[in-house]
Amino acid sequence: MTIDKSQISEFINDITRKLPNALVKLNESIKEYTTFKIGGSVSIMIFPGSTACLEEICRILSEHKIVPLVIGNGSNILADDRHLDIVVINTSKINSISIVDIEDTTSQEYCYIEVEAGALLSDIAEFACENELTGFEFAHGIPGTAGGAVVMNAGAYGGEMKDVIYSTTAYNSTEGAYTLTAADNEFSYRKSKFSDTGDIIFSAVIRLEKGDKSKIKKTMDELYVRRHKSQPLDFPSGGSTFKRPKEDCYAASLIEQAGLKGFSIGDAGISEKHTGFIINKGNATFKDVIAVIEHVQDTVFKQIGVILSPEIKIIR
Repeated sequence: MTIDKSQISEFINDITRKLPNALVKLNESIKEYTTFKIGGSVSIMIFPGSTACLEEICRILSEHKIVPLVIGNGSNILADDRHLDIVVINTSKINSISIVDIEDTTSQEYCYIEVEAGALLSDIAEFACENELTGFEFAHGIPGTAGGAVVMNAGAYGGEMKDVIYSTTAYNSTEGAYTLTAADNEFSYRKSKFSDTGDIIFSAVIRLEKGDKSKIKKTMDELYVRRHKSQPLDFPSGGSTFKRPKEDCYAASLIEQAGLKGFSIGDAGISEKHTGFIINKGNATFKDVIAVIEHVQDTVFKQIGVILSPEIKIIR
């Protein structure tokens, strides 16, 4: 992912020549683009304005053998405070949501929504509700985008992306743009086919059922209240810091059992409200958060014998 200065110069020249209207920012702070509000500058941040523009950017990156970091809402990213010699693609401007017609051979009536990578999950849920479509209520409070949600099979309150994805369109340097069916995404707990590749999500098609708008909204409102009561949403964080170690075993309960509720290093600390969250209490640094993560992992393993793996993506 790290690039050298000659690559940066050549890449900028190529982007400027081939995509003169592309929004490119140099030495941009990544801190403002993550929900943790932590991170230093990055060499290049590009904001494609369309999927076609994103595809051309991907081609140019491939020609220069550069692997970018792709971010949407930055809701599961912890970035180093140092300058990072990387190229970041920010998909926030690619966010359309629309109903599409798809021939479905199943007998049950479904409706399909095509969402671009940068579409916020909360906006998708609201769109589904307005169009009386049920099945996406679980994602209303997840602070991520469609692209990231597919990559990590995001989920909450009993629902996951694997439950609603019909197909995904992505890109890699070998195949170019390609489309996968739901099964080909290889979804598992907080993981997909894309988790371990450099492939870039362009869009996804979500399959939902017709429902009652008032019931859909009621469910969304109830989940909103439940989330705000149980999660420290008044502090910056990367969401759930650790993956569930196994089914019916939650990181938060193990952390609390280990006596770590409220444990802090600098301004990074385990939330008193939900021990699954490490929060930024004001001016937490990358090193503060890493130190808390490592202390939690070490303490839980020594006391309980369970290894906790980070759910957040650590960029350094």
